[in-house]
Amino acid sequence: MADAKASYFRTTEVGDIATAGGTVRMVTVKSPALRARADLSIYIPRQATGRHDLPVVTLLHGVYGSHWIWNLMGKAHETLQQLIDDGEVPPMLLATPSDGLWGDGSGYVTHADQDFDGWIAQDVPHAVSELTGNASAVPHFIGGLSMGGFGALRLGAKYPQRYKAFAGHSSITNLDQMPLFVEEPLSAYPDLTGAERSVLDSIVQHRDQIGPFRFDCGVDDLLIEHNRTLTAALHAEGIDHIYEEFPGGHEWPYWQEHVAKTFKFFAQQL
Repeated sequence: MADAKASYFRTTEVGDIATAGGTVRMVTVKSPALRARADLSIYIPRQATGRHDLPVVTLLHGVYGSHWIWNLMGKAHETLQQLIDDGEVPPMLLATPSDGLWGDGSGYVTHADQDFDGWIAQDVPHAVSELTGNASAVPHFIGGLSMGGFGALRLGAKYPQRYKAFAGHSSITNLDQMPLFVEEPLSAYPDLTGAERSVLDSIVQHRDQIGPFRFDCGVDDLLIEHNRTLTAALHAEGIDHIYEEFPGGHEWPYWQEHVAKTFKFFAQQL
């Protein structure tokens, strides 16, 4: 348990799981933004030994899941480790936080009593730095899938001083699309407007400050038309971006295959 006086967090619990390529650090902290306990996993590749200057990639999960799902279902840490071993990307830390476990999915937005936005953009970077010894002033990147794609694209644009680049896979593009997946009615979510509710509005609002970004979607995905509408609107606004479509649906085999593109894209921005 961390010394509360020395920590950004009131309480911290940590446990490590060794893997073939590195270590998965399982973390529970008392989040200031959530005013509750929250979980994240941090993948530390073996090449991180003795390093305190590694870039940090945060991947956000979709509905129903939690911090473990990108690694156990998506094999994200294995993909990253293989890319590092092959010399295709430099050593990076990988943070996979929970969304805060509100309902079927928090949307990574600010609710009346809990700030799921602040948990990701403020608390998670503090946790990574504090619990790995990595410097705080390193490049940070953010990506995600489905609801996590919504969070990554919106937060990546909202916090350009935090995230050097951002990416989404099979992304929800507006909070209004949450009822496609969740049990909770849209009225249960905060009545947000503009850039707090819409990926497009967030990107347009911060267009002069944002870093490079990419997103992709499977042609059989139920969100494909929403993603096509987003890329068309971005082109109409004259906002440079990468958008790609691939075979596949809203499913783990698609995300397992294409997360490597996000890691490589982030590496290109270093």
